[in-house]
Amino acid sequence: MPNLTRWYIRTSFLYLGAALLVGIALAWRTVQPLPGFFSGLQPVYVHLFLVGWVTQLIFGTVYWLFPSPDEEQFHRRVGWATYALINIGLLLRAVSEPLSAPRPGGFWGWLLVLSAVLQWLGGIGFVVTTWPRARLHKKRGR
Repeated sequence: MPNLTRWYIRTSFLYLGAALLVGIALAWRTVQPLPGFFSGLQPVYVHLFLVGWVTQLIFGTVYWLFPSPDEEQFHRRVGWATYALINIGLLLRAVSEPLSAPRPGGFWGWLLVLSAVLQWLGGIGFVVTTWPRARLHKKRGR
């Protein structure tokens, strides 16, 4: 199993735990009101769960199951850059979303935009490294 796959899968499990903890905080809101910071946790919960756990588990599995047609240094570098972009973007989102919820705009709003751009770039990096792995093979005689 490639190192990148191990990192994606292990990181995805950490995000699963974090998402479940945020889920507890969201459930706690129904019993007792929480400060304004917690009003921005719903989108954080969704992102930790979908991008942090599901998407990274998928990315790691794809890197493992779809072998690279050629082990180029370029694809390895882009793969690791993708990992970094997705995770930095997700962590920035987890911080900036609740802090910008009470007062949209300003520094935290721009940090939220930056987090989305980083995640988007990570998604583009994934497509760049995966596209050659998923090419169609022609059968002989056809």
